[in-house]
Formats: sequence, C-alpha cells, structure tokens
Amino acid sequence: MPLHVPPAPAPALRSVLTALSSPTAVREARTPSLLGAQGPATPELPLPVHVLPHITAEGAAATRLTGWRFLIRCGDRAVAAAETMLTPDGWAFSHFFEGPYIASTERALRQAETMTQSYQPRLLSVPGLYMLTLWLHGDCTADAATGHPAATDLLVPLAPAPPGIAAHRPHQVADLLPLLTHRVTPTRLLRSPA
Repeated sequence: MPLHVPPAPAPALRSVLTALSSPTAVREARTPSLLGAQGPATPELPLPVHVLPHITAEGAAATRLTGWRFLIRCGDRAVAAAETMLTPDGWAFSHFFEGPYIASTERALRQAETMTQSYQPRLLSVPGLYMLTLWLHGDCTADAATGHPAATDLLVPLAPAPPGIAAHRPHQVADLLPLLTHRVTPTRLLRSPA
C-alpha cells in the first residue's frame, strides 16, 4: 500500500528551496555530501517531526510538532536533510544536516511501502532515549501537525537505535511503549532504614 505523505506547509517548503538556492546557506551547513553533490538538489518526502517529551506509566503523552524535515535528493539518493521550524512569523528554514538517519529514514520508508495497510508517515523523536522513529500513523486523513501515537500505530526505530531496541523492526505502539517507559523511568535508590 502506498504511504500517504502529508503535504508540508507551503512556507516551510519555500524556506528550504530558498536555502538550497543560497550558496552561503549550503556552504555554512558543514554537510560535505551536500557541498559535493553533483546536479540539482531537490527537497522530497516532507515528514512532520514530532517530539514525545514524556512517557508515563499510562503511555505516551501528547506529542508536539517541532518542524518539518525534507530529504534532499541529488540524483538517485538522498544526500542530506533540511529541517524547518515554526517561528512567531511562520515556518522558517532551520538547518541542513547529514548522518546515519538519512539512509535509515529512506530504508524505513521503503520498508513501510511494502506493508499491506496504508499509513501516514511522520517522525517521532524520544529525546530521553536519543531515539528517532518513523511513526506510521494509521489515520491517513489526520492532520499531520497534531495527535499522539495510537496503540495500533507502528513505530520503526531508526538506526542507530538505543541498545536493546532493534532498528528497522516495526513495533505496535502498545508493544513498544512499555519498553520505552521502563527505559526512561529513573531508577529509584532504595535507602536502608536507619
């Protein structure tokens, strides 16, 4: 089934296109793969980036949208990504970057394309674990800027994943959240009675 990639806000896309056309922005990005790219660079596959700031014993708290991420393609491969952020004046370009999450995101998206159910792809960051996942939301018509992971949504941890969590293995939210909850809960120190 095809993925239903939500459209990015037009100002977010415009800000990335403007940054790509700016030699200064590209040069200052410190992304060798983007600097050395041959041919035109195009932003593709806009994904809303949500942050899961807290995981409680009851499950996931509401996520908050922090930006839109575009894969920057040159030729047949993504060489970098561009991220936008919401400012008081609207959507603005934030930065270019590269690294392992670029290829891992592409791999997870290809993997999701082979699934039998349709999904709306999003990115979900769990800062407490330094973890990024491809969030496959089951409601393809939902507003991509809002919501929280439903129990039947899928999370695909991107590489590098935290120790003990397999990258590129889809998990239902209901199955993965208890493991994440255990990981981010601080260990309580037991005091011996005086």
